[in-house]
Amino acid sequence: MKTATLPTTLAPALLASLWLGCASAPARPESPPTLALQEATLPTQGLTDATVRYSGQVVSPSPGVLEKADYELVSDGQVVKTGTATLNVPLSPNQPTSFSFEERAAYVRGPEDLKALSERGGTLLLALRGTLTVRSGQYVETLPFAASRAARVPRLPEVVMESLDGARYSATEVNLIFRLGVRNPNPFPLRVDQLTYALEVGGKGMEEGTLAKADTVEASATGVYPLEVSVSPATWGPEVKALVSKGVIPYVVKGELTGGPLLRVPYTLEGRVLLKVGK
Repeated sequence: MKTATLPTTLAPALLASLWLGCASAPARPESPPTLALQEATLPTQGLTDATVRYSGQVVSPSPGVLEKADYELVSDGQVVKTGTATLNVPLSPNQPTSFSFEERAAYVRGPEDLKALSERGGTLLLALRGTLTVRSGQYVETLPFAASRAARVPRLPEVVMESLDGARYSATEVNLIFRLGVRNPNPFPLRVDQLTYALEVGGKGMEEGTLAKADTVEASATGVYPLEVSVSPATWGPEVKALVSKGVIPYVVKGELTGGPLLRVPYTLEGRVLLKVGK
């Protein structure tokens, strides 16, 4: 059996082709990409959730692509969410290239956690950490990253009696105006789903209802919600004359402030209304 041989005219061409193929294969970068800058910011913060944005700059010694970021969102040392951000940012050789991504998640685990944080006060750290994936040709490098930002600890709102008035129109008729306040001590707006109430005047139940629905109390502000009621024989009973004659009427307002899945603030406000003579 004869051994096949290449024609002498094809051998130099094949060797040249093999040499060119080897020469065109991309060389591994002499040094890995680096992080030139990184920081975390808080575009938004609420009572129970927040948005954390990570921004950075990558420097690659060769052309490539910053493909993705695999990350954890951390609140006060506890991982509250994980994910992957697709970036696909082109990288020019030795040029700092900026990129960013953000994640929104609950940083409070439940009502008891919210209460404990409110009582603790101070600040907590919100952070994004993980790895960046950089591809240069057939080579893939991963870069660890981490950046944090201090945030004010969320504080529970308070329901207070902002002001009240009582006007006596006759010996048997009084008009009472209660102005309930929702104090928001936080540096961010507070979402109020509803503020319920049950009013007692002179030991008798007068009415129940909702003062606020789907409202927002601005940062470091107080939302005021009026409650007006007429005390008369028709609403309170025939003994109202004896109540009005005292000039001072006791009251109790009970209810609950709710907002989102975690905010539950029960309240009880009680006192006495000094009557004025109505016009």
